[in-house]
Amino acid sequence: MGKKKIQDEGEVIRWFEEGRTYQWMIDEYKRKYNIDTVPSMWGNFRRRKGLDRRLVRDDDLIPWFVKDEHRWSYPLVMLRTEARRRAGKALTEGDQARLASWTEMLEENKAVVHYDGETEEGFFYVPRQAGDDDLIHRPKQKTTPRPNADKDKSES
Repeated sequence: MGKKKIQDEGEVIRWFEEGRTYQWMIDEYKRKYNIDTVPSMWGNFRRRKGLDRRLVRDDDLIPWFVKDEHRWSYPLVMLRTEARRRAGKALTEGDQARLASWTEMLEENKAVVHYDGETEEGFFYVPRQAGDDDLIHRPKQKTTPRPNADKDKSES
C-alpha cells in the first residue's frame, strides 16, 4: 500500500468545517507538506469521513441538465446560492446581499428563471406563469443528469 498522503486528519476536517475549497487544500498541502494532491482525493476523504458536501444539489430548484458553457451564468449562480441557503449552509454577507437583491428583482418584475440549453444565452428571465410556484419556470420534465451521490441508495 502506498504512503498515506493525509498528514493530519483533524486539520483536514477543520478545513472542511471552515469551508476551504479543494484548490485551497491542494495549494496548502503543497506549501506545507510538499505533497501533490488532486481534488478527487479530498472528495473521497470527505465521503469516507461522512462530512457534508459543500455543493448542494437541489434538483427542484435546478431541474435542468446545464451545458458547460452556461454553468456560471448569473441566474444559475443565484439558484445555487438559494439552494445553499435552503439547505441551511452559511452564506457570506456578499452572497446574502446579492441573493436578496436578485430575489427582489424577480419579485418586482413578476419573473422567474427559464433555461433553454439550445440557445447561446441559456438562462432567461420570463414572466411568471401558472405553475411557477418558486424562482423558476418549471420544465415539463427534470433533466438533471445525476442524483446526489451522498443519498442513501435505498432511497432510490
